[in-house]
Amino acid sequence: MITHRSYGVAPWALRERHLDLDLLPQSESVFALSNGHIGWRGNLDEGEPHGLPGSYLNGVHETHPLPYAEAGYGYPESGQTVIDVTNGKIIRLLVDDEPFDLRYGRLRSHERVLDLREGVLRRTCEWTSPTGTTVRVRSTRLVSLTQRAIAAVAYEVEAVDGEARVVVQSELVANEQLPERDGDPRAAVALESPLEPEEHFADGPRLRLVHRTRRTGLRVGAAADHLVTAPGSVTTSGESRDDVARLTATTVLEPGQTLRVEKLVAHGWSGTRSLPAVADQVDAALSAAAYGGWQGLVDEQRAYLDDFWARADVEVDGDEEIQQAVRFALFHVLQAGARAEQRALPAKGLTGSGYDGHAFWDTETFVLPLLAYTAPGAVTEALRWRQNTLPAARDRAAQLGLAGAAFPWRTIDGSEGSAYWPAGTAAFHVNADIADAVVRHTLVTGDTDFERDTGLELLVETARLWRSLGHHDPHGAFHIDGVTGPDEYSAVVDDNTYTNLMARANLLAAADAAERHPERADRLGVDDEESAAWRDAAHAMHIPYDDELGVHEQHAGFTRHQRWDFRGTRADQYPLMLHFPYFDLYRKQVVKQADLVLALYKCGDRFDEEQVARDFAYYEPLTVRDSSLSACCQAVIAAQVGHLDLAYDYLTEAAMMDLRDLEDNTRDGLHIASLAGTWTALVAGFGGMRHQGPVVDFAPRLPERLSRLAFSLGLQDTCLRVEIKPRQATYELVGGDSLTIRHYGEPVTLDGEKPRRLDIPAARPAGPPPEQPPHRRPGRRGRHGRRGA
Repeated sequence: MITHRSYGVAPWALRERHLDLDLLPQSESVFALSNGHIGWRGNLDEGEPHGLPGSYLNGVHETHPLPYAEAGYGYPESGQTVIDVTNGKIIRLLVDDEPFDLRYGRLRSHERVLDLREGVLRRTCEWTSPTGTTVRVRSTRLVSLTQRAIAAVAYEVEAVDGEARVVVQSELVANEQLPERDGDPRAAVALESPLEPEEHFADGPRLRLVHRTRRTGLRVGAAADHLVTAPGSVTTSGESRDDVARLTATTVLEPGQTLRVEKLVAHGWSGTRSLPAVADQVDAALSAAAYGGWQGLVDEQRAYLDDFWARADVEVDGDEEIQQAVRFALFHVLQAGARAEQRALPAKGLTGSGYDGHAFWDTETFVLPLLAYTAPGAVTEALRWRQNTLPAARDRAAQLGLAGAAFPWRTIDGSEGSAYWPAGTAAFHVNADIADAVVRHTLVTGDTDFERDTGLELLVETARLWRSLGHHDPHGAFHIDGVTGPDEYSAVVDDNTYTNLMARANLLAAADAAERHPERADRLGVDDEESAAWRDAAHAMHIPYDDELGVHEQHAGFTRHQRWDFRGTRADQYPLMLHFPYFDLYRKQVVKQADLVLALYKCGDRFDEEQVARDFAYYEPLTVRDSSLSACCQAVIAAQVGHLDLAYDYLTEAAMMDLRDLEDNTRDGLHIASLAGTWTALVAGFGGMRHQGPVVDFAPRLPERLSRLAFSLGLQDTCLRVEIKPRQATYELVGGDSLTIRHYGEPVTLDGEKPRRLDIPAARPAGPPPEQPPHRRPGRRGRHGRRGA
């Protein structure tokens, strides 16, 4: 999108200079505001035209049946779908009885700006009605990062060239009509008027609606309060009915005069509280927000983000698009998790209804590592949500005949929502991904209370699953058979390398944590025999390797499969799963997304540099990147083996996934994991950062297109500042007393008194750059950072 003439590149903002109605669905996603609890898509204030109306509350969903052509034991019975809750964004405008609708009259100018430092969406436009009256409209919208239940809008109408009779209608609207939905018709039914009215209320400037979902029985409340000001007299009236509550304000404006409406909106929901309790909940949140008013919310938002950017900003010199993209990414990842507070972090955040609002392994593998170093409180809450869903995960494991917990492949409420067994239930690696997030969070924060009270239980129950899922062969090797790794083009395989290595780390981490917290481990039923069995399985874990080719196999037997006919595959036949049967994909050497290559990154201490180079060279020509999760991983390993230009191209793909709508589905919501992958590609790729033990390692190296990269990392009680230039890296402790890191394997102790400047060795690529499948090479960047041919 930023290549479209409507958009400009700026370091701290996303600016749309002209309104293009054809881009509305995509812009609604990129301009979305959220705090992890409330999500407001970037719809126009007046509600229409729109691509997809979207107001979401994290966890609010409906269920729908998942019938199967043939019954099978263990199949999930129902799917889960995020629903559009009560819309508090809408402010309609009539000018001399003409509705303010940008499809009619004359739109003289229109600009929207997502301000990444202020955390607000601003809109300014000038419009002449069909009857010739011109008005200037300004609005500012925010979803509060400090007051979890609150969102707000400040809306102004100014008469420009003559007297204007102005009517503003501020509304709460439930059960909005949605665009026709492609795909599963059962999900579409679940989304059709999903809210049953329970209460409507209007009294002066106060509005309230309370509804309940039909199937899941979740009670949803929304309330609004208003402050209306104008130079002359203003008449106001309120009204409500089942699905609409409305405040109407009317005045006459002379040229240069302005009507201003400040609207505070509170959202809340509960699966257990009564109707009066939910109504009181949103009313109380409104009262708290009204205490500081609109300006108080704006000031709090800026202070919150000032603190975040001081800890999280990434500075990129040499490519203005990447600089904008990484800050855009950081902002949206923060929005996804800041106030989720023991709820899931969906793959789209709260920016759209893509993937039905489900959370996947994306959260723990891609999103939480970024948040661990920049907003660790959000990680604590996300992992506590996983702990809260352990009863469902234990039930699922028991249903599958396994011990411990089997976490779902896709879910909203903690139960399995995937109807496709090979890519769902068999993807047990989600257990190890959760365990990895626990270990990383404890390493980064040093929070032993979290490890004892939350982390240990997650580690124990996931370790129990691996011990029961795997088995020792007659020679003592431990195998995990019949699983699906990250690559969904290879399903139900034996000894997936990524899964086995991550399970190995999971088993050892559980045994170690049980030793550190013996009383808590005892309450969880862990004894010395079980802990020893975990260690035995971990040390005996089989890792498939092809001696003839000298590479690790993605799974046992992978390298003996026939290679996919890449030369015979046209460019318009990607993604492959939409043009070829899965059974054919499953039996060929073709990789949807980084799998073995992801293992090289996540489990890098299990490979030497020569192995990493050979494995990367082997899997690059097989990886088609039919998933947005792939490019950032490939960027990291390409940088590690010295292919810096290729790494830069992959970085660009991850960074521009939504800003350029590379997969043609940004309309459904942002790719939060790919956004997080932008940070990963920069910090772990060109920063060479690895954190697989108590000491953080760095092996930085910049591509020639970048002249400088700088970032900060929160590490326990310290804050480390890293600045990388082509020949030198500078490490500075800007908070805390002392920290030891490693630079290219050499220990470096920082004491906070002065930065350490160290030389960067010259890059030595491990062989020629590898080829990618035809039509699947990432787009190349020009020498000055622009997209080349």
